Amino acid sequence: MGPGESGKLKVGIIGAAGYAGGELLRLLLAHPALEVAAITSRAHAGRPVGEVFPNLAGLSELRFDGREGVEAVEGCSFVCTAVPAGAALELVPALLAAGIRVVDLSPDYRFRDPETYRAWYGQEHKAPHLLAEAVYGLPEVHRSRIAAARLVGNPGCYPTAALLGLLPLL
Repeated sequence: MGPGESGKLKVGIIGAAGYAGGELLRLLLAHPALEVAAITSRAHAGRPVGEVFPNLAGLSELRFDGREGVEAVEGCSFVCTAVPAGAALELVPALLAAGIRVVDLSPDYRFRDPETYRAWYGQEHKAPHLLAEAVYGLPEVHRSRIAAARLVGNPGCYPTAALLGLLPLL
């Protein structure tokens, strides 16, 4: 999977109607090298982007797809999952198996240790074999590893703010 007809890399967002997904959609629609090719939301299935996000009206003709699996993002080079904790546990392995690179905005692939995940989220990690592969997505620290990764566990806002302030001191 590579660039589409536009020469831009095709990207999909699973869970694009939530706060994180909507902000990501806003940023990616303006990215010169990317084409947002698929967006999903069960709650807004069939609705156009501008109806759900009036600030994005006129920027995209996309409509939200009600499906969340691989079939909803077929043809995408990479996918961002912007779903609640636990939801990406089932989605990410299937996306990777289909050859799609993933940036997970949920906390599901941030920890290397499945016991740490269980302690924080109260459930067993369903794909612990992927935790060692996932790259913690703080570009200021792991830029080259992120560029080569199949799976990126994107840090949340609190860890990002704390790390960016503390790392220069270390």
